[in-house]
Amino acid sequence: MAAQGRGSAAVVVGVLLVCVLLSAAVAQAAVFNVGDRGGWSFDTNSWPTGKRFKAGDVLVFKYDATAHDVVAVSAAGYRACAKPAKGAKVYKSGADRVTLARGTNYFICSIPGHCQSGMKIAVTAA
Repeated sequence: MAAQGRGSAAVVVGVLLVCVLLSAAVAQAAVFNVGDRGGWSFDTNSWPTGKRFKAGDVLVFKYDATAHDVVAVSAAGYRACAKPAKGAKVYKSGADRVTLARGTNYFICSIPGHCQSGMKIAVTAA
């Protein structure tokens, strides 16, 4: 019986340790307002410069939902300012929260002419 009690205690300690580590990782995620006070707008393509992003950080896109959107695109879509024909994640709320994946994350506004006017960002998360 005593050996069984020690085994159960070890399992409980292990589960608690995992919970602590997971909560620490979540607590370290930062929240960034794209474009700072100006929000998601024209000429935000330089906004990420000088900032350090990690996988799990959250980008908040604030904008006029009647005039703009946010579309997650590939590197090619970013360069061409082109929304994929299918399968693109399109955000339209005007207060979108996007969790960054490791690597470079690309976003554009798909309203004609907006991306070409600088309404796009590439954010690299470590």
